Amino acid sequence: MNSIGDYIRQQREQAKISLRQLAEQAGVSNPYLSQVERGLRKPSAEILQQIAKGLRISAEALYVQAGILEDRPGDSGVRAALLTDPHLTERQKQVLIEIYESFRRESQKPPTAEVIAVVRDRPTPADAASPAEANGPADPEDRP
Repeated sequence: MNSIGDYIRQQREQAKISLRQLAEQAGVSNPYLSQVERGLRKPSAEILQQIAKGLRISAEALYVQAGILEDRPGDSGVRAALLTDPHLTERQKQVLIEIYESFRRESQKPPTAEVIAVVRDRPTPADAASPAEANGPADPEDRP
């Protein structure tokens, strides 16, 4: 994407909404929205939020595209890549981001008490001796 305007146009076209319809839903004028899409105007965060509502996408996605908000640190650019992929619908992007974030949250959690208890109850190598060894030496002379 070259600009926020390109991204808005792409999202609008994917949603099959006319420029006029989006302008009305976002509460901005048709000429103004046209100028935004063509890169002649830079919308404020408030206008981006209104456009996001009209497109039914997250305002965060538009903020990242506009350079107002940096992608969350430590995510290896995954969120940015998903948000800018032209082959995914906005809904698909949001679902993938939710899945990605749930995996990240899960991997950051400390082990639960149940997992710790299972690990503690695991037999040690000495406890895992063969049944013959557990019953003592096989040769009766070797027994005490």
